[in-house]
Amino acid sequence: MRITEIFCSLQGEANDAGRVCTFVRLTGCPLRCHYCDTAYAFQGGEWQKIDAIIEQIKAFGAHHVCVTGGEPLAQPNAVPLIARLCDAGYAVSVETAGALDIRPVDTRASRVVDIKTPASGEATRNRWDNIEVLTGHDQLKFVICSRADYEWARARLGEIDVPAGCTVWFSPSAGEITARGLADWIVADRLPVKFQMQLHKLLWGDAPGY
Repeated sequence: MRITEIFCSLQGEANDAGRVCTFVRLTGCPLRCHYCDTAYAFQGGEWQKIDAIIEQIKAFGAHHVCVTGGEPLAQPNAVPLIARLCDAGYAVSVETAGALDIRPVDTRASRVVDIKTPASGEATRNRWDNIEVLTGHDQLKFVICSRADYEWARARLGEIDVPAGCTVWFSPSAGEITARGLADWIVADRLPVKFQMQLHKLLWGDAPGY
C-alpha cells in the first residue's frame, strides 16, 4: 500500500473527536474538492506492506485507529488492512469521500461517509447507493460552504433514509462560512444533525502529522 503518513494525535472530527488516535493516511484520491486540506496526500507516499503498517500502529499504543487519505478506498488493500485492524481489537474508523463503494469495508469499522455538496465541486461523484448499506455504527458528513450548500444538504437529508444510530454531521468549510452562522441555521431549522468543527485545526492548523 502507498502510505503518506502514520502518526498519533487527537481525533478532530466525528464520534471519536477528542480521543487519542493513530491515523493511517493513504496516498491518492480521485476527487479534487476545492477545500481539500490534505492535497499533499494526492501524490508520493511510501510503499509499505500491511504487516509493517500494523507494527507501526501497535508501536503508537492507541486503541483507536483512523484509516484516511486522500481516499483510502481507492487502494484495494485498504479493505484487508481494515479487517486486520478490526481482528486485532482496534476501534477503527474509515474516512471516505463517498464516491466509491463502501460495501467491501468491514462493518465492525465505523464508515464515515462524506456527502459532497455542490460547492465542493464534486457533488456529481456522490454514490447514493452507499446510503442503503449504512448501519447505526456508521456516520455521514456534510461540509457546508454556503447558504445554498446548507439548503441543498437539508433537502438531501429529507430524501434519504438514515438508519437509527447513524450520526449525521454538518461542518462549516473554513474561510467560507462562519461556524456561528452554520450553527444558527441548524438551530433555527431544528435540524436533526450534529454540528462539528475540526478540533485538530483549532489546535494545530493544517500542519501535516496532526
